[in-house]
Amino acid sequence: MKTISRITGIDMTKFDIKYIYLLIEKLSFFQVNFMKLLTYILALPFIYTLALMPFRMLYIFSDGLAFVLYHVIGYRKEVVRANLIRTGFGNDPVKRFAIEKAVYKHFCDLYLETFKSLTLSKRQIQKRFVVHNTSIIQDLALQGKSVIMMCGHYASYEWLLSMGYYSDHTAYGIYAPLANPYFDKLVIKARRRYGAFLIPRRETVTTIKNHTERNHLALYGFASDQSPKIRKKTYFRSFFGTEVPVFTGAERIAKEHDIPVLMAKVRRIKRGFYETEIIVLSKNPKEVKDYKITDWFTEELESLIKEDPSHYLWTHNRFKRLRKTTP
Repeated sequence: MKTISRITGIDMTKFDIKYIYLLIEKLSFFQVNFMKLLTYILALPFIYTLALMPFRMLYIFSDGLAFVLYHVIGYRKEVVRANLIRTGFGNDPVKRFAIEKAVYKHFCDLYLETFKSLTLSKRQIQKRFVVHNTSIIQDLALQGKSVIMMCGHYASYEWLLSMGYYSDHTAYGIYAPLANPYFDKLVIKARRRYGAFLIPRRETVTTIKNHTERNHLALYGFASDQSPKIRKKTYFRSFFGTEVPVFTGAERIAKEHDIPVLMAKVRRIKRGFYETEIIVLSKNPKEVKDYKITDWFTEELESLIKEDPSHYLWTHNRFKRLRKTTP
């Protein structure tokens, strides 16, 4: 009993049925946490093997993985197909099939490139991820202004965190922490190699408020194209002809703290190489009509996706939440 009490923190000398429930709860927590740790330990050598591979070998592995995900497992294939049909990219079955296969190849490339980031140097990143017109960011830095950088899940949104290399701003990425805390720390480690920090999504508002009060010069990266939960004040707009709810958090924060809003339009030039064009959405967000910045971002994203739809993250069910219609 004393041993159990020491491990669980429960006083088992005062036996009661409620302690049984507490004990089961504690043991369940330890079991789940142990399995997460074990999964991480087993996966880590494999992850670093991928990270140390030359790019040519990495992409051979990526091709094999894409084949398995698409042809064997069929990972989210119905979601990808439905998205392509709804947006008009999949109306022709032959073209849709080609786009689907390309979607999975790019999807696998992207995540393996994330692992590869664990071993890439600053020089290698800058060679493979080129950012144009960085003077826009630097001019704002010289004016003592922070920046909100909006982007979509298109091309390479992982290497976009290297934007901090090109600015005097401290770079931050808004992200959703992983359920496995050990893998979460690994992701943070990989992204810290770019000189960037991560802000958990739930801490975004308070963190930026704190930075603003301290006059901390920061660049905040917002991937603002996924499907938010529908609430009373949710904003809807058209995305490839379908009314969908859209994230407005970046715009609302920009207006509250008067932070200029830019957009990073990332394009894949060839396998493992990307270029980013920075455009201004608004340097004075408080003067812009509500939701207009969000509209501009969505329109620019649509235009970007049309250039090559296979580089977008169609595995995400963008149309799972739609406006309810009254009969």
